[in-house]
Amino acid sequence: MPSRRRRNRVCRVLSCAGAASVGALIFFSGAQTIAPLSSLIGLGGGTWPQAQLQERLFPSPGMLLSPPPETLISLPRQTSEADLSFARRLLPNRRHSPPQLDEEHDQSPQFEEDAVLLPDREVLVLSANPAVGNAMCVFQGGESSPARALGRLPGPGRHAYLCPLPDSEQPLQPPPLLLSSSSYSSSAAPPAAPPATAPAPAADFRKLLNWKDSLVFDSALLQGGDLLLFAKGTNGRQGVINTATSNIQCIYNRGSDGMVASFPATTSAQQVIRCPPPPAPLNYGNLHVTVALNGQEPIPSLATYNPQNTGLSVTRERKLICACTMVRNVAKFLPEWVRYHAAVGVEKFFLYDNASEDDLADQVSSLNSAGIDISTVAWPWTKTQEAGLSHCAASNQPFCQWMAFIDVDEFIFSPNWNKVEKPSKSLLESVVSVDPEVGQIFLPCYDFGPSGQTAHPQEGVCQGYTCRLMRAERHKSLVRLDAVADSLVNSVHHFTLKPGFQKVWTTLARINHYKFQAWTEFKSKFKRRVSAFVADWTDPVNLQSHDRAPGLGVDPVEPVGWAESFCELKDKTMKELSERWFGIGFGGRGAITKFNSNGDIAPSPSLP
Repeated sequence: MPSRRRRNRVCRVLSCAGAASVGALIFFSGAQTIAPLSSLIGLGGGTWPQAQLQERLFPSPGMLLSPPPETLISLPRQTSEADLSFARRLLPNRRHSPPQLDEEHDQSPQFEEDAVLLPDREVLVLSANPAVGNAMCVFQGGESSPARALGRLPGPGRHAYLCPLPDSEQPLQPPPLLLSSSSYSSSAAPPAAPPATAPAPAADFRKLLNWKDSLVFDSALLQGGDLLLFAKGTNGRQGVINTATSNIQCIYNRGSDGMVASFPATTSAQQVIRCPPPPAPLNYGNLHVTVALNGQEPIPSLATYNPQNTGLSVTRERKLICACTMVRNVAKFLPEWVRYHAAVGVEKFFLYDNASEDDLADQVSSLNSAGIDISTVAWPWTKTQEAGLSHCAASNQPFCQWMAFIDVDEFIFSPNWNKVEKPSKSLLESVVSVDPEVGQIFLPCYDFGPSGQTAHPQEGVCQGYTCRLMRAERHKSLVRLDAVADSLVNSVHHFTLKPGFQKVWTTLARINHYKFQAWTEFKSKFKRRVSAFVADWTDPVNLQSHDRAPGLGVDPVEPVGWAESFCELKDKTMKELSERWFGIGFGGRGAITKFNSNGDIAPSPSLP
């Protein structure tokens, strides 16, 4: 049995804190052993002596995603027999089935639970296996909270759950225990408690990773073999490369047999690091991946590498135009945005879900049933919009020629389309019909105001908001994915291009940006901005930035006259166009647009 599995069978602590309480350790397995590294390989980054490398690569438990203690539960001060019974029933359920190994390789580790403390005292738990039924998190102090399923992360491939950290629990503690309803509702008799032993040293217990610290949080395997790592704390502000790639080591580790390979990174910018793949002898099964900067210790990592567990080998038709956006709690806006852009030429949509709490999944399912191609990517990370868009651009380059990077409140539009009787894919196709050296097309953004609305308009944003500012503010882009620079540097509004490609402004289309909506909707922006490099609305910095609302302070308090603000020009062209194409009330929640194989659209029913 590999040493990792033996270590992982060390049980969690059952402690009853209090003046007269005595902590007890319960063990289900025998002595722990830690096998030394069996081989060390330094490729491109030199080699280290075994003892030194062991110390550098494994400075503390969990540095390279070693699994947490399997059955640690700390009970509250007042511990009843029912609590003890419940805890004893939990202990066996922490065990996992053995990893699935192929016949040739039998040393691939099975990644288990890990956890990250996010802002607002939320704990993101990653599990190798999905929970069955409802799930809950049990914390060290004995408190528990419901676990909300977020989906399977694209890089680590594990299932993500979000759990509030109870007020009585301290952030400095091991990862919580993730339980399915089948585990904590079982009526089976609890097993007999093993004899207690002395407490284990503190070094044996992993701590929650903290989002405030440096962290490799996701990864993406690309065609051609490169691995993208998404990391906090490696580079500074937007577009600035602070650490030379020669000083960034990409480190691959297989925990059970200790095989290690290191390479210098090939690019590093913003929150994205590009790493070469490991050599063929190591190119199997699951590997842990992290980075080390300037000869320092590797930073904690959730990233994995498994070339067999990827969809890159699947042959798909390459779409001409796709759209990518990051979303959070926008389900009521999504159908209008998707149906409109599908009608004018977007063939595939990628939604990077930033831990939405609304009925986004139901809306996506309904739209897919209507014939629209939508994929949802779980992206729960806080203030990582640029990294998410980089992930989208790099991962989908084989499947999309052009990508529109726009938000759900932004609609590609042309006043000239008002003369078109019904929409067709040719409308956007004409916009991207450019010379081969054009890698990016800029579309000017025109910001619309509340237009007298005091609540979300029943007919939707296109028909409900009809007054805007006169001059364009900012821009968004249609990006030729083959032209995007390897660094993937972007400002959300546009990407850096490879040498030889150029960017152009178009006069064929613009962006209608329904930015300043009714206050009931707009105030949600005060929660947190998604961009890594833009200050939150509550931060008293960059008050004159175009990203802010002019004259609005740092508090979510409705300004006097908000409903009539940002109204310099009445503009009903989009309202009239959408009514003719789709019917009155096109953006309402009950409106449905069906698409057939020819792209024909059946008008949605009008709202009463």
